[in-house]
Amino acid sequence: MTETSTPNDLEPVATFCGNCNCGCPELFVDPAAPSDRRIVLTDDFGQRVQMSADQFTNLVDDAKAGKLDEATRA
Repeated sequence: MTETSTPNDLEPVATFCGNCNCGCPELFVDPAAPSDRRIVLTDDFGQRVQMSADQFTNLVDDAKAGKLDEATRA
């Protein structure tokens, strides 16, 4: 999030889990952020990661190619 952005300024994209009221991880776009920080991923502990759309695309491509499968088995 940029210093002037609030959670209400973020455009929701996806909620991961969503089957509870425990603060599930979520994916947002922050249209006010610089392009290298526009994608915002939050976790259920209040932490967030910001990245560019290109970085997020690489992450998604790696996941689709199975490169992250081992991490899900840990």
